[in-house]
Amino acid sequence: MHDGATPKVFRNAAKLRENMTEAEIRLWEYLKTKPQGFKFRRQHPIAGYVLDFYCHKLKLSIEVDGGYHLNKEQKEKDIERTEYLNSVGIIESRFTNEQILNQYETVINKINSCLRAGIRQGRTGRAWA
Repeated sequence: MHDGATPKVFRNAAKLRENMTEAEIRLWEYLKTKPQGFKFRRQHPIAGYVLDFYCHKLKLSIEVDGGYHLNKEQKEKDIERTEYLNSVGIIESRFTNEQILNQYETVINKINSCLRAGIRQGRTGRAWA
């Protein structure tokens, strides 16, 4: 389930849980209600990465991107991370802080669509978002 995450990654995940952004807090308020019966974990370690929100049953990661994700170096790291996650069957759905804070209902509707699609497709690891 943690796919070889090191103690350092676990410590980083614990720190991130203590210091969530406003957008992460708002999204967590929804995800912790177990939408459509699916349990999400927050700041979940997998290999060398920490997933913002993760549903193990659907192998779905929901990522909340701050402004630093716009810089070239971070974009390259995000691509590498996405490729790794896809290689182990995890699908990512990404939202910016601004989308969550300013278009909350749209974000929730997109997440619910992902959950419904995941139910239809099962745990295939294919892109269904």
